[in-house]
Amino acid sequence: MSDNDLLTAERRVSRPPTDDEPVWRRIASLYSSSVGRKYVMALSGLAIVGFVVVHLIGTLKIFLGPDATNEYGEALRDLAEHLIPRTHLLWIFRFGLIAAFAVHIQAAFSLDRRNRRARGPSRSSRQQHVAATYASRTMLWSGIIVGLFIVFHLADLTWGTTNTNFERGDAYNNQISSFKNPLNTGVYLLGVAALSSHLFHGFWSLTQSLGTAMTQISETARRRAAAAMAIAIGVGYASMPLAVLTGILDYA
Repeated sequence: MSDNDLLTAERRVSRPPTDDEPVWRRIASLYSSSVGRKYVMALSGLAIVGFVVVHLIGTLKIFLGPDATNEYGEALRDLAEHLIPRTHLLWIFRFGLIAAFAVHIQAAFSLDRRNRRARGPSRSSRQQHVAATYASRTMLWSGIIVGLFIVFHLADLTWGTTNTNFERGDAYNNQISSFKNPLNTGVYLLGVAALSSHLFHGFWSLTQSLGTAMTQISETARRRAAAAMAIAIGVGYASMPLAVLTGILDYA
């Protein structure tokens, strides 16, 4: 298929929907466009950021001691305990988060392919690529690193497959046991660094996708807000393994 054929197909798929088209076709038409996929990335990114912040608040309870940490873990499993069976609501949230990650990743890869195809090998496009920020140019790779880190994090502290001293229900000592291992702490800090980089550019791009004012002042403010959020989350997550590795936190 030639470039002209691809362009024609893109225009045909992303044409403005008519009033007599069914809703599902309108949604599909919107999602097939670059604008629609950017909106999907922005909204799914918001859901993921919400989880990251809430999860950070909960895990920082490690500094309050084993009782607060383990009670938090137990409370998550007992969400809405008088309405639905134990852990069911937690799994609903987990599946929702998995869905957000899935559509976020799919939209990211499809947009990356589309941008590469549109950019081509021209000199001007290469100059624009060099002019992009470091976080922007490594957005895809930082996302991949974060995805791999999440799998490791689950294996380490949820499933216990990589934590030799794992004991179900003892969230406090499970974290201590993991972070006592310098290799685990190194992997954790690498994941946190990738997450911070991804959040910085993601938050700034999100404000563009959702229509924030585009004056130079607002762009500066958005970059500062994105940097502040990324640094705060990164420092928060990094503080726990570093506190364990330096002996500030220890077994109960």
